[in-house]
Amino acid sequence: MATLTRADIAQSIYQSIGLSRAESAELVDTVLEEICAALVRGEDVKLSSFAILSPRLRRERVGRNPKTGEDHQIAARCTVSFAASKVMKARIQDGHVARQHVFDGSPETAFRGPPRRD
Repeated sequence: MATLTRADIAQSIYQSIGLSRAESAELVDTVLEEICAALVRGEDVKLSSFAILSPRLRRERVGRNPKTGEDHQIAARCTVSFAASKVMKARIQDGHVARQHVFDGSPETAFRGPPRRD
């Protein structure tokens, strides 16, 4: 399974809109910077028909080393939660169902999800 990168998005903008490669890359960077800045300010980012990104503060908690069983404190930290929209969930589900119909059902062609990282 391939990964969509920042360069891939810029290339798609270049091909579909006709901006130069540099302008396309700058546009992608500007959008991502604005999203990051809003999250740093503590604002939710709502991208209609895509998702909501929300900054979250995780409290300090006690963790355990699974190898030794020793307890230790995990510091409080900020994270981002991602909530996919209903439209996005439906599109992904429709795409998954379409892929299932394309394959012949054999284990060699079945969708197995993202590759495992061993």
